[in-house]
Amino acid sequence: MRTLSLPIVTLAVTLTATLLAGPAQADPGALLDHELRRLHSSEVVNLQERLGGSPLLLVNTASRCGFTGQFEGLEALHQRYGDRGLKVAGFSSNDFNQEIDEEGAAEVCFVNFGVTFDMFAPISVSGDEAHPLFAELAQQSEAPRWNFTKYLVDESGRVVAHYPSSVRPESPAMREAIEALLNGE
Repeated sequence: MRTLSLPIVTLAVTLTATLLAGPAQADPGALLDHELRRLHSSEVVNLQERLGGSPLLLVNTASRCGFTGQFEGLEALHQRYGDRGLKVAGFSSNDFNQEIDEEGAAEVCFVNFGVTFDMFAPISVSGDEAHPLFAELAQQSEAPRWNFTKYLVDESGRVVAHYPSSVRPESPAMREAIEALLNGE
């Protein structure tokens, strides 16, 4: 009977363990490991420092979209749950050809809808050019198919719920999921 050398046995065990473990899981800590410029500002913020360790509602936005009115509901969630730790953050994007220039986007957000939650300068949110933040969100759930796709993320950076554009921020489903997250359920 032939015996295998130790390096070959070690390799075989490692390969077997890798195959049994399945695909590698995303590193949730990497989700916020980015610096982004705030909307219509020269201020650059580190997302981990600004948002890390909190439950999050992350949303890709556009100013000329039929769902732009959702800024009102997002701001209401920010006001309602901010004291309980929820942080809302919007990421302007022109991936679906519905964002105006950055100055106009800021006017829509801050003047027209009175947004006080964090808004960031335009980034790509889908496809090969997606910013790493949205590439990670897509890996954990799915990529935005349209503007105002919403991701509910726990304190460790894991997506716990994903809502398409058609689900309004004030919907019972979103409020229940936010409550459950904030209650540690």
